[in-house]
Amino acid sequence: MKDDRETKEKLLASAEHEFMEKGYQGASLRNICKNAGVTTGALYFFFKDKDDIFASLVAPVLGSIRAMMEAHMQQELQEVKGELQEGQDDFSYASRLIIHELYQNYDRVQLLLTKSQGSSLAGCIDEFVAFTEKNYRMLADAQAKVCGVAAPDDYTIHWMAHMQIDAFVHLLTHEPDEEKAVAHLGDILKYLLAGWYALFQRDE
Repeated sequence: MKDDRETKEKLLASAEHEFMEKGYQGASLRNICKNAGVTTGALYFFFKDKDDIFASLVAPVLGSIRAMMEAHMQQELQEVKGELQEGQDDFSYASRLIIHELYQNYDRVQLLLTKSQGSSLAGCIDEFVAFTEKNYRMLADAQAKVCGVAAPDDYTIHWMAHMQIDAFVHLLTHEPDEEKAVAHLGDILKYLLAGWYALFQRDE
């Protein structure tokens, strides 16, 4: 059992290096095995194929971020409806938590954002945009009802979802230092929130 665990960890470490250096499409299973000091047969004992080993590296991070986003979106909707309990996380705090999780797994996040072309996870950003758009639609409808104004149309909601996800992607691909990223995040959130609330103001 211990030997199996060590072999799998060696393969994952070797695969991470190979993917980071060559990208998913250019990575070689032969090189992964060679650098891990194991046979190709050993790799197929743990993983179905190249896509499976790539997913094993990055899927846990994706799952964690999805769960955090879902919890955050639920809290936002509760807040708009007046159902949020005192002491629950606000938008800024939740965003910093997500940023911290992303930077704790910085190398594997980079694999997703810059090295995943050709893998089954190459479209993960589009999936996050779609998830955000769906939740923004519900949130905007609830906010508009509270404010007594017309809700933003679907085009605007889609654009705003892209804006939020792209903001995080830009931080992660341009700022390797978490502390600096958090500082930038403060200004980004001010900008995004100001635009959001402006959509629900009554025209004079």
